[in-house]
Amino acid sequence: MKRLIVLLMAAAMALPGAEAAKKPSWAPAGDNIKTRWAAEVDPQNPLPEYPRPQMVRPEWMSLNGLWNYAVAPLGKMPEARGKFAPDGQILVPFAVESSLSGVGKFVGRENLLWYERTFTVPKGWAGKSVLLHFGAVDWKAEVWVNGTKVGEHTGGYTPFSFDITAALAKKGPQTLRVKVFDATDQAWQPRGKQVAAPQGIWYTPVTGIWQTVWLEAVGPAHIDSYYAVSDIDASSLKVSVKAKGLQAGDVVKVSLLEGGEGYSAEKPSGKVLANAEGAEVTLSVPGLRTWSPDSPYLYGLRIAILRGGKEIDAVDGYTACRKISRIRTNDGYNRIALNGEALFQFGPLDQGWWPDGLYTAPTDEALRFDIEKTKAWGFNMIRKHIKVEPARWYYWCDAIGLLVWQDMPCIADHSKGVNARRDPAIARAQTNKWPNDSFIGGTDCIVPEWAKKNYYKEWSEIIACLKGFPCIAVWVPFNEAWGQFDTPEVVAFTREQDPTRLINEASGGNFHLSGDIQDIHHYPEPKMNAFEGKLINVLGEYGGIGYPMSGHLWAPDGKNWGYGGYKTSSQAVMEQYEAFADRLAVFITTGCAAAVYTQTTDVEIEVNGLMTYDRVEKIDAERLRKVNEKIIHTPLFDAKRFKKH
Repeated sequence: MKRLIVLLMAAAMALPGAEAAKKPSWAPAGDNIKTRWAAEVDPQNPLPEYPRPQMVRPEWMSLNGLWNYAVAPLGKMPEARGKFAPDGQILVPFAVESSLSGVGKFVGRENLLWYERTFTVPKGWAGKSVLLHFGAVDWKAEVWVNGTKVGEHTGGYTPFSFDITAALAKKGPQTLRVKVFDATDQAWQPRGKQVAAPQGIWYTPVTGIWQTVWLEAVGPAHIDSYYAVSDIDASSLKVSVKAKGLQAGDVVKVSLLEGGEGYSAEKPSGKVLANAEGAEVTLSVPGLRTWSPDSPYLYGLRIAILRGGKEIDAVDGYTACRKISRIRTNDGYNRIALNGEALFQFGPLDQGWWPDGLYTAPTDEALRFDIEKTKAWGFNMIRKHIKVEPARWYYWCDAIGLLVWQDMPCIADHSKGVNARRDPAIARAQTNKWPNDSFIGGTDCIVPEWAKKNYYKEWSEIIACLKGFPCIAVWVPFNEAWGQFDTPEVVAFTREQDPTRLINEASGGNFHLSGDIQDIHHYPEPKMNAFEGKLINVLGEYGGIGYPMSGHLWAPDGKNWGYGGYKTSSQAVMEQYEAFADRLAVFITTGCAAAVYTQTTDVEIEVNGLMTYDRVEKIDAERLRKVNEKIIHTPLFDAKRFKKH
């Protein structure tokens, strides 16, 4: 109860002083469709949940809410102490192009996006270090506190933080200013499906702050991060802890707690199962329980620093015990194994876009909704497509029980329509060949050396911040040759960052056969047109059964599209889906180890979703669940066929 009270107080402290007493002047921008959660957004305290569920401390303060903003040409706004001339207010953490930001403006590479707000440090934090955290800012962020530059960061998909203690005034309001540059697709930065000229499968840009901004109080000695890896064969858990400011004699203590399905580090409970002391420890796990989609059992973790026997810092977190591997089943095919047993992984392509928040879900309930629907539909996996989500999204996958294939957001594409509107030099470099499911004919993208180095930097940061989430089973460095380069080297780099998961080197091609998985794409019907006997063979994308549902369209003028044309009713969608499922079941018996259906929701003018963009189901959910569960439990080989061999 005490922890809950402290968290509620921290959320209340997020309100910026005297501004809290005023009712904010804010409204969503534009007239596009919105989800039902848009009406639940509180402009005084949007997305108030603790943003880092794997490493919880009680003393924190959200800075989400209304900030001043300005869009100005490069070099036209004073950076530190100069006068800030706002264009108005923006609701953080929603990107400036989004409806929920209250702005709805494009920025572009010719301009900078500026933010400014004030905050007051709680009196109870006196004598402690104050960390300023950003969940994600797209793309380059520079940050000042009271006119002092505290740091900068590049990369639109990963969290970063600065110790701002030295820049704080002794009392009174503190001024925070952020400058953001984002070239989107007019450069070589990882940007996923964002383009300056949205069309087809390419969507609206996302510029600036799009995840929670928050403050945290820590002591001079504090835990910086940890990484837990289970060994289910040895019934053990290895935990590596990184800490700052340790003194001689300080002790790092790691405790494993009894957990359960849906365990939350925000409300830790359960008896202690094992303790160990040291920055790198191996704990024996008595009566080890494995994590799976059928039984998503989470263990609690508590990590503390002791000085003279007294606890001076502690974090609560969680982990799970599970193993991802490749095995060869008795039919001679390579399969994906979970906890040593072959499991057909089947799930939707999940883009993670919202009509009102773009990259940012309106509320935590909305963020959880897509995951709960995916589970209710009978899937056991999600492919997170060309985007990275906030930490709470992966927490919900861990708690609800869904495996995740995690894509790296692409740095380029070879779309002729979009390239026509790009810088000619960039467009020429991105016209590499993609032969779809052929083994030959593909070419690399002509990527500048600085962009390759940045790709490695951002990919390593993405893996580092996500590899602690048990749900992630597969890393996907490239998709459909978009910005693809030096594939064997990228695979080796990925494996060095995390040797515990499988690597799908190039979803949809170009194939180099250097990872664990060969991944075919075929629309709309499922096909397996290429097969490699040494790798795991999967159908990484198929489907996209289009159904433009009246009243729920981003473009009600009819400029929508779906793979293979449109259906005109839910019944027609289900009939086509079932016909595709029958074909997929045959492929499972002949070596297909996983499949990804396109897609969870419509996105902008793309109407291929099982739900509309504003999250209305297009299908009979119970009928869909039965089909999907039948697919997942299809016998892995045809007994009659096997006996003949």
